[in-house]
Amino acid sequence: MHALLQTGMLSKAEIARETGLSGQAASVIVNRLLEDGLLVKLDKVRGQVGQPSTPIAPNPEGAYSLGVKIGRRSVEAILINLLGEELGASRVRYDAPLPEPTISTAIAQAVGLLAHLSPAARSRVVGLGVAMPDEIHAWSAELGLAPRALDGWRDADIGGAFARETGLPVTLYNDAAAACAAEMIAGHAITSRSALYIYLGTFIGGGVVIDGRLYRGEQGNAGAIGSMPTGPAGPGNSPGQLIHSASIFLLERELEAAGIDPSAALSAALADGSGERADAIFDAWAETACAELSRAVVSALSVIDFQEVVVDGFLPPSWRDRFTHRLSAAVERFNRSGLKAAPVIAGSIGPMARVLGAAMLPLKARFSPDTDLLIRSGMARDLI
Repeated sequence: MHALLQTGMLSKAEIARETGLSGQAASVIVNRLLEDGLLVKLDKVRGQVGQPSTPIAPNPEGAYSLGVKIGRRSVEAILINLLGEELGASRVRYDAPLPEPTISTAIAQAVGLLAHLSPAARSRVVGLGVAMPDEIHAWSAELGLAPRALDGWRDADIGGAFARETGLPVTLYNDAAAACAAEMIAGHAITSRSALYIYLGTFIGGGVVIDGRLYRGEQGNAGAIGSMPTGPAGPGNSPGQLIHSASIFLLERELEAAGIDPSAALSAALADGSGERADAIFDAWAETACAELSRAVVSALSVIDFQEVVVDGFLPPSWRDRFTHRLSAAVERFNRSGLKAAPVIAGSIGPMARVLGAAMLPLKARFSPDTDLLIRSGMARDLI
């Protein structure tokens, strides 16, 4: 299944070569997967040397998966088929991720998407992935909320709540790591075996790719770029963190102070002539953010020999490209003696990366041979 999902279609002989199976073993397995409805036969290919071959391909209706993203500003849900094609999606914005209403909204979205499937298709849903920030309860002040307003997240049984209402296996992922996974599976920006992935969300986050696999570390800290210290410590104070200087919530505050709707600006939907003012505010924010982020990037490159740095997020494409350009220039200004160059490039998925990754990872866990590596590295935490 993994080989076919990677290539699109193969004949039985090609499947045997691709997987290292004997021709007989490949044929037996393919026939069983055809019976199970996971694969389909395509029209015979004629006109080549030898006998006509019959390509085998994944059946788009052979399996489905749900993804939910719980964020600081919105909840999103998406239903995809075996090929990763979107079959339905929903998004609800809010001012703050208060635990009970946020979980209720997310569950309603997931249940609503499942209702679009026939009973037969519903039985083919392999799982539900939930992408959300780690320690979401710790960021009340940054979101302008009262202290302890988000404490309900500490003991919330998120996986259990989703499992009870949907009857599906539920797996919880860090949101930025899920975005990185989406870029690896469905995007085209990560082309090397090692990459530092940066996601510009309400709070900045990241992912680490090593040896072609998403790596989360023994304690799940790999890619937690928002926790990088910034600047010198003042008298009696600790250094700040990157999350306080390179996150989009700071840009949103500046836009609001200027009387500009942040959601419209971040979706490139400004129609009242305020585009130039929004551009100027963005440029000022990006200048400060890139100055701090570039230091974090160079520090990361000195620890792990990343081949590339990929930047994505829920910025409009034009702003994301300008940010990437600016970050690349800021990295170039550092003294990088002893370090190999690593290009800074824009991601290819954008705002949907986190929820798409959440939906794709259950499919990958079901049909990819490296699932054990993902689980062993802490990428997935099975909750039921």
